[in-house]
Amino acid sequence: MTTISANLQAVLARIDAAARKSGRNSGDITLLAVSKTWPASNVRKAAVAGQKVFGENYVQEGVEKVAELAALGLEWHFIGPLQSNKTRRVAETFDWVHSVDRLKIAERLAEQRPEGLEPLQVCLQVNVSGEASKSGVALSDVPLLAQQVALLPRLKLRGLMAIPAPLDDFAQQRQAFGRLRDVFEQLKGDGLPLDTLSMGMSHDLEAAIAEGATVVRVGSAIFGERKST
Repeated sequence: MTTISANLQAVLARIDAAARKSGRNSGDITLLAVSKTWPASNVRKAAVAGQKVFGENYVQEGVEKVAELAALGLEWHFIGPLQSNKTRRVAETFDWVHSVDRLKIAERLAEQRPEGLEPLQVCLQVNVSGEASKSGVALSDVPLLAQQVALLPRLKLRGLMAIPAPLDDFAQQRQAFGRLRDVFEQLKGDGLPLDTLSMGMSHDLEAAIAEGATVVRVGSAIFGERKST
């Protein structure tokens, strides 16, 4: 068993344990393997071990991997900050975008999504910790943006994503994820058919699952610690 394969199984076991502890079905939680900075060969190893859903943070690197591994039939999620001048390549290449944080980005993605592809699945990135340095729409601005994005053609609004400030305390981790879940439930109550809460990473996925995460984004626990970029 390769290291990546063993790591993958360990993460899946963590997800299963966390789900059972929360009275949830692990089958309702998608593991998104974050492969940024890792070569396509590492993605291929994870795919051979059964992983089919991958996330990339950098446009050029992600586009190249999608092309190189096209024959594997993988699902690709763009999860990094997205600038206006990079939206076309993302719209043309990825299946999902988790990092929509303003209407302009959503409008460009909608305009640039090729007609021959399925609608681009999108999540709004929310700044649940109020960090000035972090991307994401403010909690108070989520309802309006969600209603605007939901009306755009060629996009399908699926839910919300957040990267809370790193915390070691489990209860505090849950509080941060709970804020995202609360606005998610508010949007559903307003009539938006959302089904995706993208939250939780290698260090806090248990707290995220306890608060209802449907997608957890895990990189280092699968591929190892990254070199600084």
